[in-house]
Amino acid sequence: MTLPEHQATRLDGKAFAAALRERVGGHVARLKADHGVTPGLAVVLVGADPASEVYVRNKGKQTTEVGMLSFTHRLDADTPQAALLDLVAHLNADPTVHGILVQLPLPAHMDAEAVIDAIAPAKDVDGFHAINVGRLATGQKSLVPCTPLGCLMMLDDLHGPDLSGKSAVVVGRSNIVGKPMAQLLLRRSATVTVAHSRTANLKEVCRGADILVAAVGRAEMIPGDWIKPGATVIDVGINRVTLEDGRSVLRGDVEFASAARVAGAITPVPGGVGPMTIACLLANTLTAACRQHHLPEPEGLTP
Repeated sequence: MTLPEHQATRLDGKAFAAALRERVGGHVARLKADHGVTPGLAVVLVGADPASEVYVRNKGKQTTEVGMLSFTHRLDADTPQAALLDLVAHLNADPTVHGILVQLPLPAHMDAEAVIDAIAPAKDVDGFHAINVGRLATGQKSLVPCTPLGCLMMLDDLHGPDLSGKSAVVVGRSNIVGKPMAQLLLRRSATVTVAHSRTANLKEVCRGADILVAAVGRAEMIPGDWIKPGATVIDVGINRVTLEDGRSVLRGDVEFASAARVAGAITPVPGGVGPMTIACLLANTLTAACRQHHLPEPEGLTP
């Protein structure tokens, strides 16, 4: 008798994100009815990058679907940085705007760090401001970057909020995903290793992980034989790859087919972590609105 080939549980990010948006929408409705407060999200797009255009359009659509106010500001690619900073200052002072997101990347003549630092930390729903980064690192209340927040929510759903005794490896050290992901896992009492493309013996490091978060930005860099049997694999990578027949497809940082034969649970690409990012942006906007109006925060939307 031939035993069936093992296949990991696929973690459905689309379904998880839909459920999160539904929860956010319910909280928004109650916030309006009980307190007369409607959360507002302002997104600023500089230039006409096609991928950013699609992303901003999706953000606007999902914002209005959950009952929030959506403000989109489009600036020409040659807009002076001073004009962008003036717009950010205006949004900081606007009481109808509870969350501000400046879409990255910015044109080459702009200093992204200076723009991010100009956003009021209380409205920094991307979680990129140095004050929010520092608060996260020191265990204080902060706004958390959306992608790692989404990863944490999926892990909480699978393992519960206590990861004591679990070994977690984060492959990638970016400010957007890798570093905040490590901080969030530490909050859950996991034993955390941050690895990257220059880590010696990276295969062995990955094989020691009960939880492996791949956020290195290299298509299918991590094959199945790098994964501990039964491990949970969270693939944050979104890499566009051109096949031999000319078709363009999305691939994660993990080689899905081989990894799924070893892992206990795995996020696919697409359809895994990706949908969670905008859903968590909406959750952050709701959290920011509650904090700015000194109202109780919904449970389960912050770490």
